[in-house]
Amino acid sequence: MSGKWKIAAVSIASIVLITVNLYLIEKKESKVERTVFVENWTKVKKDTITDTIQTNGVIKPVEEYDIYFDAKKNDFKKFLVKEGDAITAGSSLFEYSTTELDALKANLEAEKTAVEGEMAGIEEYIGKLRSYQGTVTSEPEATIDESVEKNLKIDITTTSSELIKSNIEQEMYKRELEKDRLNEKVKMLDAKLSSIEEQSSAIVTTSEADGVVKNINKNLNNPIISIVSTNMAIEGDFSEGEMKKAEVGMTIKASSSDSKKALKGTIGRIHSYPAEEPSLKKDNRFPFQALIEPEGEETEPLLVGSKVNLTVITNEKAGVPSIPIEAVQYQKQPYIYKLTNKGHVDKHYITKGLKAEGKQEIIKGPSVGDVILLEPNVAVKNHAYFITPIQFEKVKAGTYKKFTSREKVRYLLLGILEK
Repeated sequence: MSGKWKIAAVSIASIVLITVNLYLIEKKESKVERTVFVENWTKVKKDTITDTIQTNGVIKPVEEYDIYFDAKKNDFKKFLVKEGDAITAGSSLFEYSTTELDALKANLEAEKTAVEGEMAGIEEYIGKLRSYQGTVTSEPEATIDESVEKNLKIDITTTSSELIKSNIEQEMYKRELEKDRLNEKVKMLDAKLSSIEEQSSAIVTTSEADGVVKNINKNLNNPIISIVSTNMAIEGDFSEGEMKKAEVGMTIKASSSDSKKALKGTIGRIHSYPAEEPSLKKDNRFPFQALIEPEGEETEPLLVGSKVNLTVITNEKAGVPSIPIEAVQYQKQPYIYKLTNKGHVDKHYITKGLKAEGKQEIIKGPSVGDVILLEPNVAVKNHAYFITPIQFEKVKAGTYKKFTSREKVRYLLLGILEK
């Protein structure tokens, strides 16, 4: 009989349990009717959100210096460096002479010849004066050179010999002074000619910066020499969308198979005009250059032409409330569902901040540590109750054995009926 009573008791209990559940489900405003099954949830975390641009680049010298040569005004002599030579500021690059100096030299030589001719004429004139001076007393009626008579400006037929001598002395003195002046001019011209000779023999063009000789144009077409700097940079290009986010000064990180260490630096230059002429048939690309920060003397040299994977950090916020992007739902404005300690799912509107890396910053809304729903596709009524699956890994057999039979039945019914 006892066995039949046990079967009957179990059957009655089952019927009662099913009836009660059906009643609670069908009852208007029933807690069961408004209960949501929540399988996935997460917490609002204090996190760092970093918005980036992922692109590629290539290692190139920071700068390239072009050296030019004017073949119309100068005569090239020889190169003093070879392609690939490492040079420093002040290093000699090539020698030349200038046709302008040659023309100046010819003019100076012609002027010197003319001055020397004037000096010779003065010497001859002074000789005539001395010759006539000696005949004034002994031969009063001696013939006089017409040029001497003209320059003395006296009438030798009426003027006394003493006055004639005095005039001759004065004229000789004036001519000696003129001769001395011309002699000084010859010395000055000689100094200029000597300086030009020195310049013409070897005019040397030097480098203004350290670097490596990239190219030498032996046909003397400009640029005659190209020099690249020893400092390396990263060059690449941005798309139109990336250009809207990128700015000079932004931090970059780069990795290369040729370098064991990650490279760090900043965006140094962004071209506002596309690399190629704009066209409707292709996307515009805008060149940029990123400067690499030196990391000491032990930094391994970078190979020109190496390809790198580049990360440009366009925005970064540290220690801000963060949730997964998929937790955010949208109606007229963004909102999320918060799971409260009292077992409700409450709707909370939020003010969004930075979004990147699958994370969404919350400027206004739930706080760090709050639990939120991570299933945007689940139909949820505001302030509904929620239930969650049993986490068996957290169930301890020892704890269960401590419950009395009455407590076991009570907690079982609570778990079924309430949550």
